Amino acid sequence: MKVEGSKFQLSTLLMEPVYILGAGRTDFKRNMKKEGKTIRNLITEAGKKALDDAKTDPAEIQAAAVGNFNAGQFTKQLHLGAFIPEIDPKLHGIPTMHTEAACASGALSVLLGAQWIMGGFCDSVLVVGAEQQKTMSSLDGSDVLGAAADYHIEKPEYGDFMFPKLFGRIAQIYIDKYGASEEDLAWVAYKNYAHARLNPLAQMREADLTYDCASQLSDKNPSVAPPLKVSDCSQITDGAASLVLVSGKYLDRIGRDKSTLPRLLGFGHTTDYLALEKKDAPTFSTARKAAEKAFGMAGLTPRDIHGAEVHDCFSITEIVAYEILGLAEKGKGAELAKSGATALPQVRGEHIKGKVDWEIPVNAGGGLIGDGHPVGATGVRQVVEAYQQLTSQAGKRQIEGAKRYLTFNMGGSLTTSVAMIWGRD
Repeated sequence: MKVEGSKFQLSTLLMEPVYILGAGRTDFKRNMKKEGKTIRNLITEAGKKALDDAKTDPAEIQAAAVGNFNAGQFTKQLHLGAFIPEIDPKLHGIPTMHTEAACASGALSVLLGAQWIMGGFCDSVLVVGAEQQKTMSSLDGSDVLGAAADYHIEKPEYGDFMFPKLFGRIAQIYIDKYGASEEDLAWVAYKNYAHARLNPLAQMREADLTYDCASQLSDKNPSVAPPLKVSDCSQITDGAASLVLVSGKYLDRIGRDKSTLPRLLGFGHTTDYLALEKKDAPTFSTARKAAEKAFGMAGLTPRDIHGAEVHDCFSITEIVAYEILGLAEKGKGAELAKSGATALPQVRGEHIKGKVDWEIPVNAGGGLIGDGHPVGATGVRQVVEAYQQLTSQAGKRQIEGAKRYLTFNMGGSLTTSVAMIWGRD
């Protein structure tokens, strides 16, 4: 992987450093409609948890960003920044913004908050990502999600359930180009379900997916969009996640030890064409530029990373992400998954054997497939996981000695890509 360094490192020296002071999230297994609750409740619950974890006075928060994809259609509610004051009355009157870039909406809210701090505009920012999707039938929900694609061009071509079909197409392109198989995809689903069982807030924490089930067509695991099966797909999820981002100056003022908190080391953000046919699948060179920028700014290489959260909306997406991020060479992503290198040591079982020369657990909390995928919350949830791993709060899924963590959130068919690297001294 090409890593551009000097110009990004120089610019980093001119920026105010950004730290994570606190984080919170909801249980992704919940159905908010059945509870009689709305996206308002998701935003306020996650926001309160982050503020409580940060142990900071809400009056210290100077701005807030809300990541959300399509609450207007899922819930008939927009203007989501106006729910921030309901987290705490002390937040009344602060400026808020809503970010939207399909499944990358959450990462953009994190990036927006971070850039406010980097530029010296704010010293403390609250970031919330939220989505309530269990409000309609799967067919109607799929049509709402279709707005993340080039709807008026790709809907006539792909029909209903556009996104499984779009990523089924990516999977077939990958298989045809590199000689991978449908069974190779199953390693990602098998691993992420196993990781989810270690996560008390994961949507699929009670599911037990064997490799045999993940790799074979059956009544329990039917085909969705060949070569993808049900187990290759992320879940329909209600959920929210939140962060309190602060400047180094703020931490000095309140007397907090900066070495104990994760800091943003580098980031990259790119946007490709909207339609899949205009992209260079399965290479996705525009997405690769986001990763190159993040590593260049951080002055690191993929081998310096101890864990990663990548966007596995479908199993093929995680495999492609390995290559985009430089964790695997082109065409070698499936081999990396099969090797067991991306599985937590504590979940390697009878189907994941052998020694690897490099271990990098990926999606330790289950990823989108196992933990859940509340679209606008996912990019924030990934950073919450990074925070928990870097502060040794991840419980049974803890990556021992984690000091540098990578997150990769994308929207559409690899249209908007956001890579961030977080680290702790």
